[in-house]
Amino acid sequence: MDLSRRNLLASTALAAAPMPHHHRDPLLTGFDNLAAHDYAPLAGQKAGIVTNPTGITRATEHIVDVMHRDPRVELTAVFGPEHGFRGTAQAGGSEGRHDDPATGLPVYDTYLKSGRPLADVFTASGVDTVVFDIQDVGARFYTYIWTLYDCMEAAALAGKRFVVLDRPNPVTGRAAEGPVLREEFASFVGRKPIAQAHGMTVAELAGLFNGEFLSTPVELETVRMSGWKRSAFHDASGLPWVPPSPNMPTPDTALVYSGTCLFEGTNLSEGRGTTRPFELLGAEGVDGRWAAAVNGLGLPGVRFREAYFAPTFSKFQGKTVGGVQVHVTDRAAFDPVRTGIALLVTARKVWDGFAWRSDRWIDKLTGSDRVRTMIDAGADTDEVTGAWQEELAAFRRVRKGYLLYK
Repeated sequence: MDLSRRNLLASTALAAAPMPHHHRDPLLTGFDNLAAHDYAPLAGQKAGIVTNPTGITRATEHIVDVMHRDPRVELTAVFGPEHGFRGTAQAGGSEGRHDDPATGLPVYDTYLKSGRPLADVFTASGVDTVVFDIQDVGARFYTYIWTLYDCMEAAALAGKRFVVLDRPNPVTGRAAEGPVLREEFASFVGRKPIAQAHGMTVAELAGLFNGEFLSTPVELETVRMSGWKRSAFHDASGLPWVPPSPNMPTPDTALVYSGTCLFEGTNLSEGRGTTRPFELLGAEGVDGRWAAAVNGLGLPGVRFREAYFAPTFSKFQGKTVGGVQVHVTDRAAFDPVRTGIALLVTARKVWDGFAWRSDRWIDKLTGSDRVRTMIDAGADTDEVTGAWQEELAAFRRVRKGYLLYK
């Protein structure tokens, strides 16, 4: 769409200009480039920002605190997603409407709001421009990208401008992997047909959402990063890691998450309540046969260790369970989605207690009922992953037109 392309091109010039104050930094985020250009996209605007604890500078200051004291920008509101703006809420929770103690700014709750109710929040806040700056982890079912989508849609309804400040995809932007969502399975863990591991940044996703999915495109501007390469993992950025949610403690978690999060859709623990969520998987009655079976597949870049653990909350709270720990040995070769499917297939074969969650949450996570029904029918890893290759190729072709970095 012309509107999306025009604003994407405008953001290119902003990121490409020299950055004399930050020339030693290996990477500049969208916020770095915004501040270095005197907040030009926000000039003369009352701005509100959708953010959470990941919205920080390289010096670990929160950008809300930085912007609040900077006379070059008029920040008048904050919008908190799941877990809240300051990050005080667990999964499935938010902080509610309140005034931020540190800045006095009004904080509005966006969690589980969309469409006209969310547009009414933006209208009530009195802002002219909605800014988005949240660290994503690269998986379709990580809800912050759908907060982005919902906020873009609501901003269009409310007649507000929308500015996305880009940050790195911590697990690289090399390729999209996994099944593509079918619209009839849409939910807050997947609104639109993108791949399970999308391989995009939030600014790239914003362009895709605006150009492909929003019935009324928003007036969008994206502020790109400088110095990011698609092949780079998070540690190459030099940026501090802030857990985007309570169960995403490290970049290692993000690396496996787009595959092992599928265990949320089963009766096995996905490692919540441990120090290695999504790397530890297990249940009562599981033993070393599971690690042996999945190691026998020779999956690239990963090994599996027989492991025992006792979750402090969530599934099997306070009980010792058996299972595996996922050890990534070559992250460039590792395919998290294929690995997740292999773990499901082998778990079902070696443990007779295996069951899907009764609400068929697995269908929401994978984007259709195909993975569940194929595994139940005895399909192996190759058969399951082969079933989505045509739709994945089609998504990759669309995705290519919205990529902003080499």
